[in-house]
Amino acid sequence: MEFCILSALWYFVPLYAGVQTLRFIFADADFTLLWARMFGRKPETELNGLVVWITGASSGIGEELAYQLAKCGSRLILSARRVDELNRVKRRCMECPHLQEEDVLVLQLDLLERKSFKSKTNAAIQHFGNIDVLINNGGRSQRSLCLETSDDVYHALMELNFLGTVSLTKQVLPHMMQRGTGSVVTVSSVAGVIGAPLRGGYSASKHALQGFFNCLRSELTDYPNILISNVCPGPVQSKIVDNCFTEEVDKVIMKLADQQHKMSTSRCVRWILVGMANQAKEMWIADQPVLLFCYLWQYAPTWAWFFTAWLGRRIVHNFKAGLDADRLHLTKPKSS
Repeated sequence: MEFCILSALWYFVPLYAGVQTLRFIFADADFTLLWARMFGRKPETELNGLVVWITGASSGIGEELAYQLAKCGSRLILSARRVDELNRVKRRCMECPHLQEEDVLVLQLDLLERKSFKSKTNAAIQHFGNIDVLINNGGRSQRSLCLETSDDVYHALMELNFLGTVSLTKQVLPHMMQRGTGSVVTVSSVAGVIGAPLRGGYSASKHALQGFFNCLRSELTDYPNILISNVCPGPVQSKIVDNCFTEEVDKVIMKLADQQHKMSTSRCVRWILVGMANQAKEMWIADQPVLLFCYLWQYAPTWAWFFTAWLGRRIVHNFKAGLDADRLHLTKPKSS
């Protein structure tokens, strides 16, 4: 009997390792999400009827979250600075036949106006009676070299991406603690796991979010039904690149990046909903090789340093040569 078990293991272990390796080669999300998609709970069941507050809901990932959550039957609070764009998103959400006018609330919000967060939170609670999920999605990205970037840009990124998100969470969280249930889902970035070239301030703000929410999670152990979840997407088709900071606060990006090579926004958001439905505390969502870099940084940092240095050098060369810095050109640009 023992010999039979050992023989079975001899064949099973390599087979299992081979299958997992193949899954990883073609994966665009971490193993936890892959497992949840196949065997876990479905968003259409778990998120139906929940009140979900989305910041940055006027475009990109936030907009797509609104559409997919509406299809799941969630009731929505849509927040951003541009009310006209929020109303456009609401109209499309209302195409779902099961939603009524009162099921989608447009609530204008500027993450830099932190004094308004208390009244905005009260308005949301007054409208729906509760907030089940807060999705911290608002923020801006960056494309500029560290030494060429004004300190004002770094200050603006921390004010918006980090302090704005933290301050809003601190207004909503006591409501969830009083009810004993809720979810705070923060859209960070793989730049919060990996140091990404040309995104020094952006990466710093996302690292700060990772640290804050990991700490917050440990402080909420007496509230096991409150989920603190960090979402780390890689390159995703989104207008966040169009509005990113450069070396000066008021200087806009001159050349918009080609986004065809990036993961579709709908694919990314579907993974986020799968993670939310299955109480994932952290989600890595990225195509290869970015997903591989995340695992290397986590489990083999020496190798990670080698590969990210190789990648970073080419990205910086591309940027200085006026090429698309969001896309890896394997051939080093020729010097003039």
